[in-house]
Order: sequence, then C-alpha cells, then structure tokens
Amino acid sequence: MSSCCSSSASDSAHPNKGRCPGNGLEYSEVSATTIAHHIKEPWAWVPSAKHYYFCDAADCDVAYFGDDNSVVLKSQLRTRVGVKERGEHDLLCYCFGVSRADFERNPTTREFVIAQTRAGACSCETSNPSGRCCLKDFPKSSKPGGSLG
Repeated sequence: MSSCCSSSASDSAHPNKGRCPGNGLEYSEVSATTIAHHIKEPWAWVPSAKHYYFCDAADCDVAYFGDDNSVVLKSQLRTRVGVKERGEHDLLCYCFGVSRADFERNPTTREFVIAQTRAGACSCETSNPSGRCCLKDFPKSSKPGGSLG
C-alpha cells in the first residue's frame, strides 16, 4: 500500500489541526506544495504561514488557511474541490479522475483505486486538494471487501 493512504506518526512539535476563519471549525494540516498544485497562479502565490490547513466544508468559501490568518478561497483555485461541491462530474479521486458519476455508473471504480493505491500508483499528496487519500470520499459501497485496513 502506498504511504499516501497509510497513517503516519503525528508531529507533536505543532498542532496538525487549525481553526478555519470562515466557519470556525477545525481542519487538518496540508502542505504548501499541495496548495501550489491547486491554485490558479502558483507563481504569484507567496506562502506566508508556517502551517496550512484544508477546509472541506461544502458551505465555506475558504479552501485553505494558514496559521498566520492567510486564506485561499475556492474562487482562487483552478481545481474544483469535489468534497466542497456536489455535481456529478466533481471528482472523488484526483489521481485517476474518478467522478461521482463514474462511481454511480460503476461502483468497482473504488476497487480500482484501492488496487492502484496498494500498487503505489497514487499521488494523493499533490493531486488531491486535501493532500490526503481519496478513499474516504467515496460513498459507502454495498459490495463486500474493498477496505485498505
């Protein structure tokens, strides 16, 4: 299994959660590298925070925020963030381009993604706006198996 979907030891030197200035809820840390892969003009973005976080709330316009109160809004991204949108063509898996509609038509797409992840063929850290594995974003399948655990 690729390291993108496995748990790693947490870094206790700083919190891995930050409070979104848009909705006040806590969200997980994401790398500046991930953000640079999703903003419209990465060459014009100058990271100013020591730590950044990804807000996945559908009703919040903030996509990323820093511990220095900086924000990157959904409108500043070139990538549609599937967990913040609900369209059938919004992506569940960014590494392999699996949309909600693809999954609805063929639920085995999740098993394909699991197999690719196990083979180390994913690039979640940069492809997924959350910087994390997409498998948790798939609707729960009624088919047995498919767990990475």
